[in-house]
Amino acid sequence: MTKATHLKTIEQRLLWLSHWMIHRANHIRPKADAIKLGGHQASSASMVSILTALYFSALRPQDRVAVKPHAGPVFHAIQYLMGQQTRERMEAFRGLGGVQSYPSRTKDAGDVDFSTGSVGLGVAITSFASMVQDYLAAKPWGADIPQGRMVALVGDAELDEGNIYEALQEGWKNELRNCWWIVDYNRQSLDGIVREGLFERVEKIFDAFGWDVVRIKHGALQRAAFAEPGGGALRDWIDRCPNAEYSALTYQGGAVWRRRLMEDLGDQGAVSALIDRRSDAELAALMENLGGNCVQTMADTFAAIDHDRPTCFLAYTIKGWGTPIAGHKDNHGGLMTRAQMAEWQAHMGVPEGQEWEPFAAVPDPNALRDFLTRVPFFARAPRRYTDARLPVPAIEFSTDREISTQMAFGKMLDGLARGDSDLAARILTTSPDVTGTTGLGPWVNRRKLFARTALPDAFIEHRIPSTAKWEFSPKGQHIELGIAEMNLFLLLGAAGLAHSLWGRRLIPIGTVYDPFVHRGLDALNYACYQDARFIIVGTPSGVTLAPEGGAHQSIGTPLTGMAQDGLASFEPAFADELAVILEWAFDYLQRDGEGDPDERTWLRDETGGSVYLRLTTKPLEQPGKRADDAFRQGAIDGAYWLRRPGPNASVVIAYQGAVADEAIAAAGLAAEHRRDVGVLAVTSADRLNAGWTAAQRERARGNPAAQSHIERLLAELPREAALVTVIDGHPATLGWLGSVAGHRTIAHGVEHFGQTGTIAELYRHFRIDRASLLESIARLTEGAAFR
Repeated sequence: MTKATHLKTIEQRLLWLSHWMIHRANHIRPKADAIKLGGHQASSASMVSILTALYFSALRPQDRVAVKPHAGPVFHAIQYLMGQQTRERMEAFRGLGGVQSYPSRTKDAGDVDFSTGSVGLGVAITSFASMVQDYLAAKPWGADIPQGRMVALVGDAELDEGNIYEALQEGWKNELRNCWWIVDYNRQSLDGIVREGLFERVEKIFDAFGWDVVRIKHGALQRAAFAEPGGGALRDWIDRCPNAEYSALTYQGGAVWRRRLMEDLGDQGAVSALIDRRSDAELAALMENLGGNCVQTMADTFAAIDHDRPTCFLAYTIKGWGTPIAGHKDNHGGLMTRAQMAEWQAHMGVPEGQEWEPFAAVPDPNALRDFLTRVPFFARAPRRYTDARLPVPAIEFSTDREISTQMAFGKMLDGLARGDSDLAARILTTSPDVTGTTGLGPWVNRRKLFARTALPDAFIEHRIPSTAKWEFSPKGQHIELGIAEMNLFLLLGAAGLAHSLWGRRLIPIGTVYDPFVHRGLDALNYACYQDARFIIVGTPSGVTLAPEGGAHQSIGTPLTGMAQDGLASFEPAFADELAVILEWAFDYLQRDGEGDPDERTWLRDETGGSVYLRLTTKPLEQPGKRADDAFRQGAIDGAYWLRRPGPNASVVIAYQGAVADEAIAAAGLAAEHRRDVGVLAVTSADRLNAGWTAAQRERARGNPAAQSHIERLLAELPREAALVTVIDGHPATLGWLGSVAGHRTIAHGVEHFGQTGTIAELYRHFRIDRASLLESIARLTEGAAFR
């Protein structure tokens, strides 16, 4: 048998298996509730020929693919056909323990390169993965990596997502190559039909950013018909037919196609003969044979690409192709009925009882099995790699009497840049046009910016003094981005998977103004969902950035740090805390253990993850050098006693971050009237809260001895004592501390947009200053007066 024959057979097997999996989950599997499961049969069908040609003809083991979310069932069917997915998980599609709704690196057992689901992000990350691949290949320790194409399978409606166009611009600036985006141009979205002429405009955008655009409109049957007498007129009619009209005619089938074509073209003898030579079924097959639904056309198109320029394939398809719901306007979330499936099963030649048989209805199963053993993409397994953990050097920190955490962060990176550790060589920094104002300047001056082609700094060449010595080089370790936070997190996500995708570990560090963490929040969540490993530094933060006004003052980011899965969030106040945390973070990024909880904190730190540091530009007087274990471990676990409460303590002030000086001052003033006042230095409300809830779950499972770090800290506090919490951020970040042991609590923080002013003015306005803390202490301790 020829390769073309095998590809057609595989296409039909994938079409059946993907649709059967969805049908069984919705119509046969017992339901625990009345919620529709769904599964996107039509969106899978439109892309089945493309996926077949890609995986079984074009791809090599070093290539990486982001599958269109709604084509996930076809991807699962591919894994099942190749013996890399179990029937049990297929049968449990969209159920607990089953294959996921959309391909997931962390939840699926199959060979998923990039998770998809939040539309647009899976597309854009492939361009940043290509940039990371070039970065690795330019380094002596990465020159031998297998370089592949980064491929995205794109739904045409995904092109509405703005982050795609932000990524196009960044790709152009960084000489993007080895990137394919394959657009499933079925011209139907969830709510309607894609507007006429849209892609002509999209195509101009791709062209402007240096992409090749390949249109694949007509399949082999159509091209053969166009070569017949009258075929030119038929082609012209197809090219002029509006998207909505084409979809409606497709759904109605061959007889309606015949009537419409004869009405429009029937008075032309050659065209009439062309139509008459075909039965209704043959005519329908001809009209539905668009390029993206022709597996041989797609395979030939892919094989013809012999360069590394970024390429966008515009593959015209029919949504629901090959099924009874093809072309219907409502088919995006629609499902074949039981009756439709029964009729279609007979049409597909699948015997009853053999629905899960991978080679059912295959004329020569042995020949197909032999072909599958020779498919290049599946020749190397597994395709996930790892890399050795890098030793973490000691992090030095400034002994200046006053220093901000942002400045301390810059000095610590500069210290690493001066050294020659293996870890420093693997650090990749990036920032969306705020490199100098977020503390990365000294690092970049020493380690340079990355570009595949060297570019000298004109200011240096002309001997013009400048604090920024920006020289571009393949040796550089900083990638400067434009002002697009989505791109920042997509690059961090791609770089944070380098150890798994290429077997070369990177330590990615990104900086951004803290309020704009939320501007890239979807991409941050997406990166964490894939278990990418990186450090994100949000700085400056809070109303402490007083002169910048409300647009640059963050409020909710501490809560984001607490809520985001896969991200350990810290907000240190002092340089020595930051040094301890940063040293721990470099190791935490590299962990990939079994995840047994540490009974000291009940956190699953052995699994590792990413880290978020919320820093500030406000200088604080440093507490002096501290090296005791309680301080070091407490800074990592989330809190330690800066001032331990005595046995008669009536109040404890708990603070996080830049307001440390206000909390310490308030405690000093309160101590004039109250004995044993305690000060709790919180470095991570996130880790404190996670440990507390984990310990509660453990106790619910029958282990009464489980106790978290915060529970042990507050256990020495009398029950009648009160808590006053303060943070330059949302007060809920620390307000929950009163629930740990039932202490009365007043939480201070920022709940509304700020404005310009001095730090003192804004602290007073939002009641996070020492005087406001003293007022709350007075209310909680029976109205005692304070001045």
